[in-house]
Amino acid sequence: MSLRGKTAVITGSTSGIGLGIAEELARAGVDVVLNSFTDRPEDHALAEEIARRHGVRARYIRADMSQGEDCRRLIAEAGACDILVNNAGIQHVAPIEDFPPEKWDAILAINLGSAFHTIAAALPMMRRAGWGRVVNIASAHGLTASPYKSAYVAAKHGLVGLTKTVALEAAGQGITCNAICPGYVLTPLVEAQIPDQMKAHGMDRETVIREVMLARQPSKQFATTEQIGGTVAFLCSPAADQITGTTISVDGGWTAL
Repeated sequence: MSLRGKTAVITGSTSGIGLGIAEELARAGVDVVLNSFTDRPEDHALAEEIARRHGVRARYIRADMSQGEDCRRLIAEAGACDILVNNAGIQHVAPIEDFPPEKWDAILAINLGSAFHTIAAALPMMRRAGWGRVVNIASAHGLTASPYKSAYVAAKHGLVGLTKTVALEAAGQGITCNAICPGYVLTPLVEAQIPDQMKAHGMDRETVIREVMLARQPSKQFATTEQIGGTVAFLCSPAADQITGTTISVDGGWTAL
């Protein structure tokens, strides 16, 4: 499958899931725009390395996904957006009565609000081109809940609802909008948590992964960033032309329980 000539904007894409998606799309021939809220030489170097390795155009654009104007500027500065992947997100865990209001506001802005702004800016480009793909990276928590994650669960449920609405508004125009709902994915951030979990629970690596970190994931295996990226690439392929307004769970059976 080749998507050569298409341009993808992936928010929150200098590491983890976002970077995995950028790599898989670049492998399929897509020109990619990386994004984060920093503006370091290594951010731009990462884009240059992707371009060199896959023979595509790649660049980095700084934008703060908590700010609506920055979200819209990202799309405008990209110049083209055939594929939009809303991946940026943050997390905070606390009981509702202790949940800091500023954390609630930030999580809703970055995990949900940013997708509204980027989609609003990108849809006119897609309509002019007669083709477009919006893929929102939601979560198993967009379909189910866990205690102490009120803002994250609310935002991800909202992202699933936004996905359905955009799909209906764009139906019949060559544009699809879907959400991917990962369970636990093995990212550098998750990998860094394993030693602390081993120490806290007095378990070896495999046991703490299976019994603690993946307690709700029946497969007892992490999803990989490559698998998430491959799912995005599939949703951009002709085979997925009639898949829109839905969720695809990549969660090892979590939401089947």
